[in-house]
Amino acid sequence: MSSTLPIGIFDSGIGGLTVASAIHHLLPKEELIYFGDTAHLPYGDKSAEAIKYFSLKIGKFLLDKQCKLIVIACNTASSLAYQDLVDFLGDRIPVINVIDPVVDYMVNHGNHRKIGVIGTKATIKTDVYAKKIKALSPELEVKSLPTPLLAPMIEEGFFSNTISKTVINSYLSSPKLKNIDSLILACTHYPLIKSEIEAYYQNKVEIINTAEIVAQYVKKRLTELDLLHLDQPKRHQFYVSDYTPSFEKSTKLFFGEKIHLKLKNIWS
Repeated sequence: MSSTLPIGIFDSGIGGLTVASAIHHLLPKEELIYFGDTAHLPYGDKSAEAIKYFSLKIGKFLLDKQCKLIVIACNTASSLAYQDLVDFLGDRIPVINVIDPVVDYMVNHGNHRKIGVIGTKATIKTDVYAKKIKALSPELEVKSLPTPLLAPMIEEGFFSNTISKTVINSYLSSPKLKNIDSLILACTHYPLIKSEIEAYYQNKVEIINTAEIVAQYVKKRLTELDLLHLDQPKRHQFYVSDYTPSFEKSTKLFFGEKIHLKLKNIWS
């Protein structure tokens, strides 16, 4: 496999662009192909069977695009469809989810004792973070809370205002998150409200930015596979399964710069 091939990244919408942006800034010479399944967002309220079907279809699309690595930039798809995608792709393309790198970080870095997790209903229902963390470090306490309004709120651009502050504070004041020392943002949308979450906790709780951790893991994996691209890249490609002009404008908030979205129907 050639190091000049692109990295494939997908999410249920544009939240995964926070991961894509982190990878872009850490590895600026890599070409990225992004697919946002906006026709089916949010994944958080879909069945496991539907999420697996969507993920396999997108995986096939990225396989056809000759990607050298696929990043599932969605916690819901990572928790429910990762193994199915690995089994489908076999040894053709390595796959990275956004959960395992964060679990590794929580267990092996810092002094975490009481960990909070917020994410979609589907992600929290799997209890995947608690299971994986406690399997490696049984002494750690993990408290999980579904926060289903946050992703659609962010998708619609409602953050850094009174609406987002009210919703965020309502969730974080839950007794389930009492006395935590760190909080995992278990949805790739959530880095955009990281500052608001830090303000709620008055910087007394470590807020785990999963996008940066995943980007570091991607670099590590590409280095191990001798697939780091060291020359000038081609232009990134961004695809969505449904499109509106206002949606394209909002991508700048996630990726940090203006990008052009291409409509792609992979379901027929």
